[in-house]
Amino acid sequence: MTTLVNHSGPAEPSARTAGPAIIAVAVLMALGCLAFAAVNVVFEATDRFAEGRYAEYAAGLSVMNWVVTGLKLLGAAVALLSVSARPIRFVTPRVMSVLLWGAFATLALDAVGSTAEAGMILAGVSGVPGDLGMRSVAYLLGSIVSAAGFGVLAVSYLRRHAAGRRTVPIGLLGAPVLLGLLFSGLPGLLVLLGVMPPA
Repeated sequence: MTTLVNHSGPAEPSARTAGPAIIAVAVLMALGCLAFAAVNVVFEATDRFAEGRYAEYAAGLSVMNWVVTGLKLLGAAVALLSVSARPIRFVTPRVMSVLLWGAFATLALDAVGSTAEAGMILAGVSGVPGDLGMRSVAYLLGSIVSAAGFGVLAVSYLRRHAAGRRTVPIGLLGAPVLLGLLFSGLPGLLVLLGVMPPA
């Protein structure tokens, strides 16, 4: 009689499980998104848009501000869900992968734009060096770190899940295009609704 013995040793951890380092990155990205969202909430709490030369656009700017807040909260949720050990209802691996690559693309474009703007100021092409205060430098560093963090999460998720490589270009191209359409079309819609006066 032949006895079947498993010589393969202990079972290896599931390939779908994120390691401690990736989980730490996800938590940091989520906290960063929540911190940036809190800034937008403070804007609303302090009526930042109610005074100044754009006061007549306060209602429209407030709507835009809440949209941005919602996107930042979505970013925090995506970061945490990307390392969730439990299956996510209604959110397939393909959807998650697209969202992660989309977040990376959006933040990377923001980081590139902020870096280019800072370079132009330092080169004397636009503005003055005094425009680069601590807030500007902190925002620039934050955008670079956020882009890198979501890039790490996107690559890790793609390796751990059967999401398909097609999700990469869809996220990279789709998110910036959709956000561009949103933020270029929303002001016009607010004008049509009478929330904001024409420019």
